[in-house]
Formats: sequence, structure tokens, C-alpha cells
Amino acid sequence: MKIVKNFLFNMTYQVFILLVPLVTTPYISRVLGSEGVGINAYTNSIIQYFILFGSIGISTYGNRQIAYCRDDKEELSKTFWEITILRFATIFIAYVIFVLYLNLTTQYHSYFIAQSYQIIAAAFDISWFFMGLENFKITVIRNFIVKIVSLVCIFTMVKNTSDIGIYILILSLSLLFGNLSLWGYLRKYVKKPNLKRLNLLKHLRPSISLFIPQIAIQIYLVLNKTMLGNISGVQSAGYFEYSDRIVKIILAIVTSVGTVMLPRMASVFANRDYKKLNEYMYVSGGFINFISIPLSFGLAAVAPKFAIWFMGEDFAITGQLMMIESVVIFLIGWGVMIGNQYLIPTNQIRKYTYAVSLSALVNLVLNVPLIYTMGVTGATIATVASEITSTGLQLIFIRKQIKIAKLFNGFWKYIFAGFFMFLVVRFLNNVLNMTFVTLVLEIVVGLLAYLGLCWALKVPFIKIIIEFLKDVKN
Repeated sequence: MKIVKNFLFNMTYQVFILLVPLVTTPYISRVLGSEGVGINAYTNSIIQYFILFGSIGISTYGNRQIAYCRDDKEELSKTFWEITILRFATIFIAYVIFVLYLNLTTQYHSYFIAQSYQIIAAAFDISWFFMGLENFKITVIRNFIVKIVSLVCIFTMVKNTSDIGIYILILSLSLLFGNLSLWGYLRKYVKKPNLKRLNLLKHLRPSISLFIPQIAIQIYLVLNKTMLGNISGVQSAGYFEYSDRIVKIILAIVTSVGTVMLPRMASVFANRDYKKLNEYMYVSGGFINFISIPLSFGLAAVAPKFAIWFMGEDFAITGQLMMIESVVIFLIGWGVMIGNQYLIPTNQIRKYTYAVSLSALVNLVLNVPLIYTMGVTGATIATVASEITSTGLQLIFIRKQIKIAKLFNGFWKYIFAGFFMFLVVRFLNNVLNMTFVTLVLEIVVGLLAYLGLCWALKVPFIKIIIEFLKDVKN
């Protein structure tokens, strides 16, 4: 039940952050315009490189290590302080390099400084510790409060195009104060550090092994916006940012299961319960198929009119981009599930690194010609190609350990139900004017069409849901 409880906490938060952009994105896109949105996207993409190199894979590594030793308070405290102090040191080095970079660049100085609070925030981020303990309640409640405060600040302080710096500062400081707020809960879990007993360097090599795939992941998460800003202009970076943001917000519902399951899978692996490890994978695979396919088809169905209604005429092209990128909801859902739920907890880091590194290379190689010839559409196509590479390779790597056919049990039924839902929703989208009411109507009708056909086809995950409800009732 703890897994379900954590998933519901995480899912509740993901639904909440789905609602936040429904309020802020239309406002910000109209107040700041495509150029303001693009400046934020471009400068933030640069800052993410410093955060990445300062973090050196510590968040994922720390999550796993805490899961390994969470039943031993002495070892838990020692591990926490070793990883935390190591992160302070690496973030400090990253910030020094950022200052050097700032002296070399001539554009957007004030915006870079406002964004740089995110680098400091990364030093104080200990959410990985609570995730390793499978205590998602603390981080979810913290995120609720931070999001609400930042919402209030955005609507009261960001009024016109000249307020882009204020907008960036609100986002950066909310992240910093949110991370600092978690430190008040530590006393219950860890003891004061004994500096003489700490061995920081033993964590350096394994965290770097996880850092390499994170570099690759960051390349195709951020590089698109950086390259678009340099090649096609900050407006193109803004279009990609908002298209990608909508897709990733919806994707968060799917990937929340991987976030919740990583510490549990690490603990199961540490106890050598391989049968349970595989069982969790098959259930998670059914969940990914059941939920990611309708989300992908649903977004593609409403995207054209939704983009104009939601973000304004200036962002009309994002409808086309979202249609192309919607398939990554399914692809990344599977990639995160295999990587975070299986390869990382079972110490198969080399395979995970190879998959995401090759996908980053595909993204890099395709980006240059596609952006030059197709602009922002080319960057979106490159993103899809890279995700196909990553997920495809990870499936190949686990084929001898996990029964792939069982992971995709009833797959054609999910696709058939999803495509039927797409046709229904697209018909409604074509004949109705886009308003909040018609959007809700399209979502509800699409959901009923999908679930109804899933029930009629007796898709495998329906049976899992029924069995779970029976267990809860008993």
C-alpha cells in the first residue's frame, strides 16, 4: 500500500502542476510575448548546463543509496552528509565557472544573474533523500506551497514585457526557498555529521557514472532550445519551450510511477527478491501502456485549436509541434520506466548510459541540418528521433532479463482504443469552437470512448485495476 500511497501523492501533485500552467501560460505568453518567453527559455537552457555539471548525477545516485541503507540510521546519516557535502563542493565549482562565463558573454546579463539562483538552489536540493526513504508526502506538500506562492507573485508582479527579469527571478527564488524548506524535516531522520568519519570521495565515481547519462539526457532536453536560440532566434526557442512544456506536463503523470518505484526497486534488488522485481516491471508496463497511449492520442487530437486558444495567435505553430511531439509521452514513459525502475536500481548503469548517450548523439546530429532547413519543427522531429533511439535500445538491453512480450501484453488493444478516441476527439475539435467548456467536453468524451473500448476489449490492465480495488475493499 505504501507504493500506492506514494503514487497517489505524486499523482495528486502532477495533476496540480497540470492546472498551474493552465493559469500561468496563457497569461505569460500574452504579457511577455514570444520574445520574452524565448529569452527565458534560452537563458534557462544555458543555466541548466551549470546545474547539470554541478550536480554530477548526485540526485539519482543519492536516491538509490538512501534506499539501500534506509534501515540503518547510522549509515543513513553518514551517507546523507557525505553526498550533501560533496554536492555543495561541486555546485560551488559550477557557480565559479558560471561567473567566468558571465564575463565572456555580452547578452542577457541581468537575466542570467536572475536565473543563477537556480544553481544555488541545486546545492540545497535534498528531495532525493526523502524519495530514497519513499517519503513523497513531504516533497509533494512543499511543492504545493511553493507553486501557490510563485503563482501569486507572478500575477501580482509580472505586468508587461519589461518584467521578464522579475518573472525569471520569481521562478528561481521560489525554487531556492522551496529547497531550503526541506531542511527543517531532517532532524527526524539524520544525526549531526561526524566530519572525521565522512568519506566524500567514495561517492564521486559512482555518481559520475550516473552523471554521464544525465549529460546525454540534458543534451536533448536543453540543447534544442540553446541551438534554436542561436540558429533560428529566441522566438523559435520560445515556441519549442511552450510546446515541450505542455507535452512534459502531461508526461509527468506517466513518469511519476518511475519516480515512485526507483527506491522500492532498489530496496527489492538489495534484498535479492528478483521475482518481485519482475512482477513490478510487468505491472508498471501495463500502466504505461494503459495511460500513455490515450494521453499521446488525446494531445495530438486537440493540439491545433488548443495552442491558439491557450497561448494566443502568436503561438499558433505550437499546435503543429505538439502533434509531432505527442508521441514522446509514450516513448519517454517507457524509457523512464526501464531506466529508473530497472537499469539504475539493478546497477546496470553502463547499458543505461549507452542508450541515452546514443540518443543524445542522434539528437545532436539531426538538430543542425533539421533546424537549418525546418526551424523549430526540425528540432521537434530530432527530439522524437532521439527518444525512439533511447527507448528502443533500453528494450533491447533488457530482452534477456524481462519477457518483452509480457511487458506489451494486449498492446494492440490499447492502440486500437487510443486511435478510436483520437478520431472521436478530433471530430469534436473540428466542429466545435475551442473554449474551456468544449475542451473539458472533448476530454470527458475522449476518456469515456477510450475506457469503454478498453472494457469491451478486456485490456489486461483493467483486470489489474479490478483486483486492486478488491484488495482495497477487503
